[in-house]
Amino acid sequence: MPENVNVSLKLFIEYLQIEKNYSQYTIEHYHHDIREFLMFMSEQAIPNLETVDYQDVRVFLTMLFEKKMARKSVARKISSIRSFFRFLLREDLVAENPFALVSIPKAEKKLPEFFYEEELQQLFEACDDSTPLGERNKALLELLYATGMRVSECSRIRLKDLDMYLSTVLVQGKGSKERYIPFGSFAHDALERYINGGRKKLLSKGSSSENLFLNARGGPLTARGIREILNKLIEKSTLTGKIHPHMLRHTFATHLMANGADMRTVQELLGHAFLSSTQVYTHVTNEYLKKTYLAHHPRA
Repeated sequence: MPENVNVSLKLFIEYLQIEKNYSQYTIEHYHHDIREFLMFMSEQAIPNLETVDYQDVRVFLTMLFEKKMARKSVARKISSIRSFFRFLLREDLVAENPFALVSIPKAEKKLPEFFYEEELQQLFEACDDSTPLGERNKALLELLYATGMRVSECSRIRLKDLDMYLSTVLVQGKGSKERYIPFGSFAHDALERYINGGRKKLLSKGSSSENLFLNARGGPLTARGIREILNKLIEKSTLTGKIHPHMLRHTFATHLMANGADMRTVQELLGHAFLSSTQVYTHVTNEYLKKTYLAHHPRA
């Protein structure tokens, strides 16, 4: 791959880090998507970024769809590469943005999947808190459901971010935006037991981590590690069907709105930049209320 291409990509990544202040997770997605297009350029013998034209873009799109890639994934890749060329255009490194005219039809929005209360209870019952790791897993599960924070946000929580007296946690969200989220008595009790018990035992293995959640060796628990723990708990429970860790966040929002919380409050708690991201839960709660009605009303 030509050296100038690598330099252009390096400049763009620095732009995302410094000017846009994107999270490392987001930047990795951009990097992966752009590298995929650069590999395509190499395969198609396209010498440099300046010579990429609209026809090349159409061939690239065809290749993505031939791979049976989901429309949502294709849209994300196109968005990443379009942003890359927009940056190059701004820096006078290319004469035009060949991705500017590309539009991907939006896929039909699916309603977020969530746990019903009885399903959630099965998940909590699958959590054995008789060991230090079990105490950690219980506290992790309780905090995620109590706050609706993202798994990636949870992995960054430090012990000093917790205020056990006020039962609140300081969360570092997307774009380094901070927000305080309250949590209830179940999460408070689980956290207190873990901090005073299981966490100290994990720390005794030689680590001095400030992170709230620790792995089996006493080091910081990563977002990937949290997902693996949640997946194992889901497998251990009696729940069936397609279930994923992000459902806890959807469940938090759905249960709040089903019980009368206003949308602005839920938006603030979730850390959504736009109210439109939160509005989807109004449709979910309508379905939730309908199913509850049909299941419990004598003449339904």
